[in-house]
Amino acid sequence: MAEKLVALYERLSRDDELVGESNSIINQKKMLENYAQSHNMTNFIHFTDDGISGTRFDRPGFLAMLEGVEQGKITTIIVKDMSRMGRDYLKVGQVLEMLRQRGVRLIAVNDGTDTAQGDDDFIPFRNIMNEWYARDTSKKIKSVFKAKGLSGKRMMSNVCYGYLKSEEDKTKWIVDEEAAAVVRRIFEMTLDGKGPYQIAKILQDEKVLIPSAHLAKHKQGVNQTKTFKDIYGWGSSTVVQILDKREYLGHTVNFKTQKHFKDKKSHYVSQDNWLVFENTHEPIISQELFDNVQRIRGRARRYPDGWGEAHPLTGLLYCADCGGKMYVHRVNNGKRIPQFTCSQYGKVPCGTLCKTQHRINADVVLELIRTMLQKIAEYSKIDKEKFIAAIQNVQEEQLNSEVKKLNKRLAELKSREEELENLICRIYEDNILGKIPDSRYDVLDKKYCAEQKSVSAEIETINKDLERYNISLRSAESFIALMDKYQNFDTLTPTMINEFVDKILVHERDIKGCSTSPQTVEIYFNFVGQFIPPNLKEQEPTAEEIAAEEERQRTRERLHQNYLKRKASGKEKEYYEKWKQRQKPKIIARKEQERAVDKANGVYLELKDLTNREPRTATPVQV
Repeated sequence: MAEKLVALYERLSRDDELVGESNSIINQKKMLENYAQSHNMTNFIHFTDDGISGTRFDRPGFLAMLEGVEQGKITTIIVKDMSRMGRDYLKVGQVLEMLRQRGVRLIAVNDGTDTAQGDDDFIPFRNIMNEWYARDTSKKIKSVFKAKGLSGKRMMSNVCYGYLKSEEDKTKWIVDEEAAAVVRRIFEMTLDGKGPYQIAKILQDEKVLIPSAHLAKHKQGVNQTKTFKDIYGWGSSTVVQILDKREYLGHTVNFKTQKHFKDKKSHYVSQDNWLVFENTHEPIISQELFDNVQRIRGRARRYPDGWGEAHPLTGLLYCADCGGKMYVHRVNNGKRIPQFTCSQYGKVPCGTLCKTQHRINADVVLELIRTMLQKIAEYSKIDKEKFIAAIQNVQEEQLNSEVKKLNKRLAELKSREEELENLICRIYEDNILGKIPDSRYDVLDKKYCAEQKSVSAEIETINKDLERYNISLRSAESFIALMDKYQNFDTLTPTMINEFVDKILVHERDIKGCSTSPQTVEIYFNFVGQFIPPNLKEQEPTAEEIAAEEERQRTRERLHQNYLKRKASGKEKEYYEKWKQRQKPKIIARKEQERAVDKANGVYLELKDLTNREPRTATPVQV
């Protein structure tokens, strides 16, 4: 039978080191050994956790000791005091109950606790005080960091990828041109329509060092001695983190995370709690580029489809009736014609959230954008001052009604805010004078204070909206600068589309299901909103043109009614099946031709190609 052991457990955290040398691991070991030997407990073994907080219970030494208890090898545990076991009242209580059930003796030398002599009624109170000590220490440390953060000093101990710490002043960030070029390229590729996964794949294929490996190469960061599994193993999450950082604008952002004193893990908080200090270091990207990227990423995800493509209009089209996002589909007949349809229509059962598909060919929208930009460019070059005035007039017309509503609501809220303040003062005086009992005062005070808080929040929101509208009215010159950036608009790139277009609203066709029926599309541009230049506006039609359009409309309606009759009788389906059988060989041939091109470009892979891929090998970083 194995001999039973006595466990001597020592723990030291960074906070304990500040108290004095008596808490050191060496002194704890010496004290526990002397106590064990003086009480004829010579068969002892040490379990130690150095530099680990007592609020954590995943401590290696502590877990190893508990494992020995569960295996029945340990019969006695000796600690300096109960705080060495931990500083969480509930968890320490659970451990003590487990030790009691297994008949394990616990001795806390300085506290005079020995469970062999009976229950100690003061143990729960000592555990509460130990937890309170950890909580109080956490508050003091947080107050120090808060003061530092409020003063504008950077809370981050590590530098962001794209920057390096200055050799002369470690608190100063300088641009690392090699990494900054990668950061700029990541933002530009996002503006070009690529998603995080695609960007990570490109950087990986080009053998660009991952951020942690790059910083380690320059003797910075927390991974200087780490051996990386793959120094080129970019992941989509890394790309997303880079795209979210405001630090690349030259700002210091404090209080993005917070910790609880028990788990010591950082948790991200809402942006309302962030504190931003602007222009504290050299920026890597512009505010305009950052805003465009955030706008793009806040919309539909840009995953490549089955043919390895992500359409440049993804995330820009919305249903004009229900407001839902529109997603791209490609006809499966070998032609691959991209069409956008309302996502709300497809919710099961179809048509419950949006009555129609609002189907539209993507090429039609692209051509409309191209025509609009060409006409706007022509108009802006004729007379810029007149162009700016025209844009501002259009903006004022669009925003005038909304601003009027906001100003009216703002006046009502401010008036109510004053009334609430007077009411709160009045009921307070009535309570002091004995006119209102305390119970009634408490109810009214809570009610008025809650309404006052709600009114103040709404006032703040309206003021922000009004400020945003005022900025929008002054943004015509930014749109002019964007127009001057490009020479012509004969070919639209995804970057151009994302820089110019804010959103596109698609209406249903005048005659649903009729491909030749007119369809309204509204384009809203960045900075200026919806703007149609005078040189694009249609002239008043003549009587002959009106008559001709009415005749075309009657023809479309007659043909559509005939189509509906054939559909109801089943003749349309019968004709479609015959047509599909005739077209099937042509469709198969077109598909095979497209697949051959895909295969040559590395987009289309067969199952055997996927299974024969070579695995990536681990590569140590050279620092």
